[in-house]
Amino acid sequence: MKELWGNYVGGTAAFGLLILRVVFGAGLMTHGWSKIQQPFSWMKSDEVAGVLQALAALGEFGGGLALVLGFLTPLACLGIVTTMVGAWWFGHYGDPWIKPGDSSFELASLYGALGFAMFFTGAGKISIDALLFGRKKLFGRKKR
Repeated sequence: MKELWGNYVGGTAAFGLLILRVVFGAGLMTHGWSKIQQPFSWMKSDEVAGVLQALAALGEFGGGLALVLGFLTPLACLGIVTTMVGAWWFGHYGDPWIKPGDSSFELASLYGALGFAMFFTGAGKISIDALLFGRKKLFGRKKR
């Protein structure tokens, strides 16, 4: 497990990661809320199977919730990045980078880049991951 979760960033950087995780996760949850309510049929076209639509809804809403909590962060980010690759391919292929008021590529790109970055940085010391899997000092005390 330590190879997957690694060391946990502490100090003021841990607070920065907390803020990033909560805002990023809440944005994903908001974006995926309507999808999770109709997980097999939220897309406008039928070109993507219902199971893949459900996995994308879970990737957005469930991945966002996991980020807010800092729980299983690398796995959540893997799901988020996979979902955003699917969004790029199935939902935004051929769309412009930015087109105000219409479908564009930049939001899926932002979520994908943040998920990729969080995969490598981890959740930080202020997270459930650090409580469950951390072996080093946590908030200045040695974990038992």
